Amino acid sequence: MAILDGWRFCPRCGEALSPDDGGVGCANGHVFWGNSVPGSQAVVEQDGRVLLGRRGNDPGRGLWDLPGGFVDEGEHPLAALHRELAEETGLEVEPTEFLGVWMQPYDGRSVLCLTWLARPCGGSERPGDDLTELRWFGRDELPSPDELAFETFAEILGLWRSRAS
Repeated sequence: MAILDGWRFCPRCGEALSPDDGGVGCANGHVFWGNSVPGSQAVVEQDGRVLLGRRGNDPGRGLWDLPGGFVDEGEHPLAALHRELAEETGLEVEPTEFLGVWMQPYDGRSVLCLTWLARPCGGSERPGDDLTELRWFGRDELPSPDELAFETFAEILGLWRSRAS
């Protein structure tokens, strides 16, 4: 319930909030939940290499990131994947396989990271949005875990590495 920590008053009616079955609620019946935020990300692979981007913002400023981002309300996760990859890398991608789901702490929230393998199929590669640099890494050139923006990336890239051998 980290996102709800510190909520004292209902944003709808102004009444005091109190814990309510995993969320918080007010006397007028408004209840709010601390759900995980959905995100879509990709391990973009081409010619035995994976594309990573250097983050320009915190959390993880200056560290290597998998391209992706948050799913907007009502947006399909694959639509978010296409949008986020275009914004961050300039590339159009074709998801080739659903790789899995990881839970990642992010700035006081929990992100439900839906992760695909994908390949470039168009566009013009360039860093954008909150990435300042793009670089292709071979399976024996991957950054160390302390150079990765988020702890789940070591496991995800390790899985990619083992599949690529």
